[in-house]
Amino acid sequence: MIAALGDAVGLLGFGEALHGGEEILALRNRLFRRLVEAYGYSAIAIESSLPRARAVDDYVAGHGPASYEAVQEVGFGHGLGRLEANRELVEWMRGHNADPAHRVKLRFYGFDIPTGTIGAASPRQTLEVALDYLAALDPVGGRAHRERIDALPGEDAAWENPAAITDFTQSVGASPAATALRLATEELISELRIRRPELLALGGAARFAEALHYAAIARQYLNFHAAMARESDYAERLGVRDALMADNLAHMLERERGRGKVLAFAHNSHLKRGRAEWQIGPDLHRWWPAGAQLDAILGPRYAVIGSAVGVSEANGIGRPEDGTLETRLTAAPGPARLIPTHRGRGLPTAELAALPTRSGSAKNPTYIPLTPQSITEYDWLAVLDATAYQRGGLPLQTWNTED
Repeated sequence: MIAALGDAVGLLGFGEALHGGEEILALRNRLFRRLVEAYGYSAIAIESSLPRARAVDDYVAGHGPASYEAVQEVGFGHGLGRLEANRELVEWMRGHNADPAHRVKLRFYGFDIPTGTIGAASPRQTLEVALDYLAALDPVGGRAHRERIDALPGEDAAWENPAAITDFTQSVGASPAATALRLATEELISELRIRRPELLALGGAARFAEALHYAAIARQYLNFHAAMARESDYAERLGVRDALMADNLAHMLERERGRGKVLAFAHNSHLKRGRAEWQIGPDLHRWWPAGAQLDAILGPRYAVIGSAVGVSEANGIGRPEDGTLETRLTAAPGPARLIPTHRGRGLPTAELAALPTRSGSAKNPTYIPLTPQSITEYDWLAVLDATAYQRGGLPLQTWNTED
């Protein structure tokens, strides 16, 4: 598979057909280990909070806390630190880095929007990185920006208000303070860019690039909150989120330049090249996902593996109907197989278009079946006969769409 993708690929996406598949997570861990040991990969980025992941990266590097328990909550978004497969991944990376025979040390990234204890977080998390950087190199100038910015976000709980997801009037993203914070963030970015030569000389290129990136992400994240404060299509927020995810991954790829390649792991819908679709009740939301953005930004430097599942009783996924893609693909020898699709080149387009789409999940709304278009959206498909529910995950009844 790696040989078929070619030497140009620096960022490889691996998508999951649903959040909650244990075997998909196990396959991810095995894949990353093989990519590190044989193909020069130096980092993994997962669908988790960008700023929170810094704590996990410190742990992987052998810094900070001495136990995984100390970072499993603060270092992940969405409760992902409680998943046993993520613990196993992180502990393996820490052990790998502790071996002096491994010259290139592995890095752990999150590339999703910042999250708090409930949901979308205050922009404070990302702004702190840029403010700390500037204060370290210019205490006076850094203090001026910090005093201005610190007075504006207010209580983090107001940004995290879950009611804002369905009621735009509950969002603080268009408040006078939020608008002032967007302006203050623009001026922080402007100062970093204007003083680039000076700051590079004082702190080096890597630290400057990280600070500028985090400030830019704070700007985009404020745009996300502003979208939440408008009576707008939910797809707009999803599009802002995925554009931010793509920028994060492009930054991580650049950061790893000269060290190695990057594996990105997230839901299929974030990493595929085609337009993403999500049916929520009667509404169909469509937007351009991170994978489509990366395809436009990176071209042949980006490749992506999608995944599919035949059956998962624990996730409410029954046997696929006759004639569907999942039925045809699981007919090949299993229980798992990697199938080349190469964006559908050379495959019978009309026959694929006529295939029915299988039914979805009775329990897990994050499961999205393959469609005929899926063949053109990935370079390869990892197809599993079955998957159990992820170890350490929240009980599925909390997601049950029938309740």
